[in-house]
Amino acid sequence: MIASAARLSARTRPEGHVVGHQRWNDLLFLHWHVCPDFVQSTLPEGLTVDTFDGHAYLGIVPFFMERVRPRWLPPLPWLSWFQELNLRTYVHDAHGRPEVLFYSLDCNQPVAVALARHIFHLPYFHANMTATRASGHVEYTCQRIEAEREAPARFNWQAHGPKREAVPRSLEFFLVERYYLFTQSPTRGLMSGQVHHPPYQIRDVTVFSHSVTPAEQAGFTLHGEPVSALCAEAVDVAIYPLKPCCP
Repeated sequence: MIASAARLSARTRPEGHVVGHQRWNDLLFLHWHVCPDFVQSTLPEGLTVDTFDGHAYLGIVPFFMERVRPRWLPPLPWLSWFQELNLRTYVHDAHGRPEVLFYSLDCNQPVAVALARHIFHLPYFHANMTATRASGHVEYTCQRIEAEREAPARFNWQAHGPKREAVPRSLEFFLVERYYLFTQSPTRGLMSGQVHHPPYQIRDVTVFSHSVTPAEQAGFTLHGEPVSALCAEAVDVAIYPLKPCCP
């Protein structure tokens, strides 16, 4: 189990230069229990499944990417705003860094898909996506282009209640306060990247409908309702370069 100090220290702004900036907005975090042994079987060598009270978690996270840009350019209206839908789990390396591992990232901006695959070696997929937003109510649809015969993933949710930060050592903190990611380069092996942003301002959420299609596309079977449902408001994010993972 990772020490609380390691989880908190991940929020510290890292040294080094920033390579990009983004804003993540109107995030929905849906999580299910999954078998730790099954998750472990899907991980690259050198990673260990991260658990909370003995449970591993699979997260489906639809949200909005805004103002996406490299550090040397301003955001561009036709390129810097789009939707993204992630399927993720939680892992740590031999040094105990708590990180995210993505199984898929659906996105409706083909340029972003190509760049993220090439530069960050992340499993991005081009998708047709639509959404409407009004007063904390979001309707969100994702249809992966290479899976057009499958039903689209649909999400419909309403934020409510006061804003709050996740409390350290809580399940909410475990699920949302993640500042590292692992990815695998075909030439450099296992890599780690870091982001920095203020702690999420999370809220309770009523989920009127959801889809487990992203999990099924990755070979997971999810049963029942999510064990955790949260939403979060916008955070401005600094992106740092990937670094090789040390054994």
